[in-house]
Amino acid sequence: MSTRAGFIALIGEPNAGKSTLLNRMVGAKVSIVTHKVQTTRARIRGVAMEGESQLVFVDTPGLFQPRRRLDRAMVAAAWGGAADADVIVLLIEAHRGVTEGVERILENLAEVGEGRRVALAINKIDRVQSDVLLGLTKDLNDRFAFAETFMISAEKGYGTEDLRKWLAQEVPEGPWLYPEDQIADLPLRMIAAEMTREKLTLRLHQELPYQLTVETEKWEERKDGSARIDQIVYVVRDGHKGIVLGKRGETIKAVGQAARTELEEFLDRKIHLFLQIKVRPNWLEESERYSEMGLEFKDGN
Repeated sequence: MSTRAGFIALIGEPNAGKSTLLNRMVGAKVSIVTHKVQTTRARIRGVAMEGESQLVFVDTPGLFQPRRRLDRAMVAAAWGGAADADVIVLLIEAHRGVTEGVERILENLAEVGEGRRVALAINKIDRVQSDVLLGLTKDLNDRFAFAETFMISAEKGYGTEDLRKWLAQEVPEGPWLYPEDQIADLPLRMIAAEMTREKLTLRLHQELPYQLTVETEKWEERKDGSARIDQIVYVVRDGHKGIVLGKRGETIKAVGQAARTELEEFLDRKIHLFLQIKVRPNWLEESERYSEMGLEFKDGN
């Protein structure tokens, strides 16, 4: 039997369930999943095996109307991920249906999807009645010639096996792109930073999560097999520093503990995690910060 391998871009509006589906497909947590929109900033690749096929998933940032430089860089990364892929999967939330954002994505798909197989995955199907699902399926397939339509719940796992098997047949024949046991091609430093950022996003509210970023400054391997990880949380204002610290440092302490626990599970070893908060008013305009996030600074212009 010949091997197959290819890139699959998961696209859709913010919060459509792309990160949840990626983690479900890979069987491990490689993309952060929170209740807040726009949490995926860089294109995160997760690698899954299905029979003799290697599926390399690209979890793109949600497609939305960009306002700031960071937003524009994220949207450019999303469409770039779709344009580079062998197969595209468009995720739509069943209960939200065809929104203005979905209509804009379908317009762009006419160009980006040309010459590629594009599948439709209607997610969160447990939230609507079957007649609504059938109507939505017909409406979407009338608007775009999808190669296949799948009804799924990324969170509960319904329908995801069928999608994975179909993708395994669709990726091109060729050698595997990654070692069989590798689940992500992001550097561990970036995965560690994303895990801490997820914990901050879950603890903090309103706009603040979008005005902070986390970078892994140092990673030191220790003789006893453990690792010391030093991270910096960059915020744009002094007032934000106080919010991230919390009363008597409780917020940052809780975030550090939660991130350390998850890192230890992910890496299967002891981790010593140290967090520092720095005020950096213009980090949203600094090209180095974008490089750390795996984004192109120029795409924000």
